[in-house]
Amino acid sequence: MNISIVFDSGYGHTEKLAQSVARGVEEVAGAHATLVPLSAGSVDWAAIAASDAIIFGSPTYNGTISARFKQFMEDSTRQSWIPQAWRNKVAAGFTNSGALHGDKLNSLVTLALFAAQHGMLWTGVDLFPGKSGDELNRIGGWLGAMAQSDDAPAEVTPGTSDLATAAYLGKRVAEVAAQFARGRA
Repeated sequence: MNISIVFDSGYGHTEKLAQSVARGVEEVAGAHATLVPLSAGSVDWAAIAASDAIIFGSPTYNGTISARFKQFMEDSTRQSWIPQAWRNKVAAGFTNSGALHGDKLNSLVTLALFAAQHGMLWTGVDLFPGKSGDELNRIGGWLGAMAQSDDAPAEVTPGTSDLATAAYLGKRVAEVAAQFARGRA
């Protein structure tokens, strides 16, 4: 089972989250994560279409997704939306911003609507919000994994709790995708 993690990262913080999501995916037996950084330029549309699930990630800039992720969304119209190449695939999302809240929910709503337009099945975070900065889902997102990064290099931020929440999301998506795969067998 292959799960693509399509993401943009301006300063390395969202890429660090994508790597944590991938680690979570690979905790599930038979699941393999493929990172698809949009900064690499070309997108392997066929490989994404062949995935069992797709997890989208973007930094939150000025209350919404990055311009590069928006371009990916627009480019997907001819490649994936018209042929409905992602229909019935499991989807999820994650985001990161400098502010603790920073309108990250708007980014996740944007990613969820994008997935819905492609006929995908959205998977959120099923964790009650943490009560401290050390607990999973400390920011309290239900729609996807949210992270906050200080104005510091990606080597030191986002913090452990946010990275663990991202890994949890990856594992959850892999488990849900595996349930669907068993149903098709």
